Amino acid sequence: MATTPAPRWEHAVVTGGAGFVGSHLCTALIDQGTAVTCVDDFCTGSRRNVAHLEGRAGFTLLPADVTQPFETAPADLVLHFASPASPADYLRLPLHTLETGSLGTRNALALARRHEARFVLASTSEVYGDPQQHPQSESYWGNVNPVGPRSVYDEAKRFAEALTTAEADGHGTRTGIVRLFNTYGPRMRGHDGRAVPTFIRQALAGEPLTVTGDGRQTRSLAYVDDTVRGILAMAASDLRGPVNLGNPTEITMLELARTVIELTGSSSTVRFIDRPTDDPAVRCPDITLARGKLQWEPRIPPAEGLARAISWFRAQAA
Repeated sequence: MATTPAPRWEHAVVTGGAGFVGSHLCTALIDQGTAVTCVDDFCTGSRRNVAHLEGRAGFTLLPADVTQPFETAPADLVLHFASPASPADYLRLPLHTLETGSLGTRNALALARRHEARFVLASTSEVYGDPQQHPQSESYWGNVNPVGPRSVYDEAKRFAEALTTAEADGHGTRTGIVRLFNTYGPRMRGHDGRAVPTFIRQALAGEPLTVTGDGRQTRSLAYVDDTVRGILAMAASDLRGPVNLGNPTEITMLELARTVIELTGSSSTVRFIDRPTDDPAVRCPDITLARGKLQWEPRIPPAEGLARAISWFRAQAA
């Protein structure tokens, strides 16, 4: 696990804490001495992701749907990470995705207000849609189809950002917004539809790697330890944001597929399939703000991060 700041909080609430990024946040916070309440309804997260924390001092697992009001012990940090995040999940759970971004954000903000806690919203690079600005800075308003298949996730996060901003303006709640770009690492699900776990799963099974379109579309991949370090730096700051957290180095999907084949030593080939509707052509963060205000930037190069992820997937398959 990446180095995290010295303890700054007595008790943190992490919604979506049994999900991919959320579970790594819970681990980092517990490791630095912060008590953690993990709130999750397990619609996409898994209790297995936090099984290593159960029984550790300070860790509480609260099964709950954040679209309904919930309460915890007094907290000084609320990290709102509950939401289906992969296309396979939010296309399967469109209404729940919208409700989590709206009602869930409202309930998490209300908890932070009651406890006078610092609040950080996990937003996403998807708020930029299929961007016409490249790389994307926080001042860019985006190019989003509000009725397309991806809109349930994109607009849920855009609304959550608006609600978080209104909460800070209207109630003085100490809020912050991070826009996470593509993050990968251990505890991703092999069938969640995102490129990295899909390619690793296929390569380890000797199956063709399914690259959409011509594979020239780009993404910016940040290893989860780097992302967690940035989130905690944001939480420890007084910035409202939004602040981009991601890797400013792009990689094409075809290059990613070939890299995974090489790192796994697989005999897999590449198979091209249709590109999804509204799939962004480019995705790359401008992290000037994070570098300047949080002294944050990714440290783990893609080859190293992918090797770690591949090792984890191998162990799960053993």
